[in-house]
Amino acid sequence: MLLAWRLPVAAQPVPLGAPLIATTSAALDGILLYDLTGGRRELQFDTRLHMPFGFSPDGCRVVFTLTEPGGVSRIYSAQLDGSDVRPLVQFVDLPAADWSAWEPAVNPADGRIAFTLFRRERPPGEAPEDTYHIAWIPQEGGAPQFYSVSGAEHTPVWSPDGAWLAYVAYDGRVPGPDIFSTVPPTDPAVGTPVPEEDLLNEADLWVVSADGQTKYRLTAFPIGNVSMPRWSPDSTLLSFVFSPTFANDTFWMIGNADEAAPTQRSFETALAVEMTWLPDGTAFLATVRNFQQTGENRLWRIPLIGNADTDATPYPLDPALRYIDYPRFSPDGRYLALRSEYTLVVVDTQTGGWGYVDEGQGANTQPVWSPAEFAGEQSCNV
Repeated sequence: MLLAWRLPVAAQPVPLGAPLIATTSAALDGILLYDLTGGRRELQFDTRLHMPFGFSPDGCRVVFTLTEPGGVSRIYSAQLDGSDVRPLVQFVDLPAADWSAWEPAVNPADGRIAFTLFRRERPPGEAPEDTYHIAWIPQEGGAPQFYSVSGAEHTPVWSPDGAWLAYVAYDGRVPGPDIFSTVPPTDPAVGTPVPEEDLLNEADLWVVSADGQTKYRLTAFPIGNVSMPRWSPDSTLLSFVFSPTFANDTFWMIGNADEAAPTQRSFETALAVEMTWLPDGTAFLATVRNFQQTGENRLWRIPLIGNADTDATPYPLDPALRYIDYPRFSPDGRYLALRSEYTLVVVDTQTGGWGYVDEGQGANTQPVWSPAEFAGEQSCNV
């Protein structure tokens, strides 16, 4: 059943309503804004690659990156009509080509923006050294302040209450005789240390408080990688993917507390594409390929107890929606935005009806919903 608002959309001079969805075109040459009445707007700032990541807490500004073909990225915000474009990260310690900022995450409570800052140091006579740090700036922009110092951190994700930031940090380990084993690094005092290029770089999950005063490591797997940290709606739990080897993924969750023990939710490896939580927090949803004898990537409800290999159930969607990825619920939980075969779709969770948001326009990134406080573009001009 198609939603009543499934209409050909076109650029409209009237203000956009609430809620809004932001995504990009397939070519990454513009930011697309949609409301659920058929309103559409495309923002094109220059020839760099466009990618939206969020909105200001009031929903009146979109936060996005513009990226050079070579990979240098900058974070900006702009009003919903594309005006008042502001570069947000003020960093003068290195030449412009030797730093980059991406993965901005907007704190829903105070609007501060956490992001990954890449730096390339060039010591005289030595090889360049690349580092990746989780940093933050106030929503109006400024010089970055740092949450992490190890130099290999990525994927900042704020808790819904804005009090905590989760991210993954990489450590090097010395591989053992097979992919599932490791050996202790050689003590430099008694032997030759293992060259850095021979180490395996693998990630674990960390959490830091918004004020930076409390930080702890949530996982410490001896081998493998943690990815896709996703917060429960009440900010008490995190689901994540653990991969003992590349593309062999299992689902886990853990409480947000120092020394908490992770709980494994699946044991057979599959290919995890994306995750989110049900709005009521009773389960998380995962887009998975090669799961429960199903090759196509579909949307599954992963229970908080039991074994997902047998107990996970398909999330109810019209069979016409196939090859699902990027599921994201609206702030009130009424609508579920997702991509089906690279086209943006919105599902009414109460009726099961659905509609293509912009049929024929391939969407290239995850949909981003405006916050619950957003009351429509007209409210931004008051």
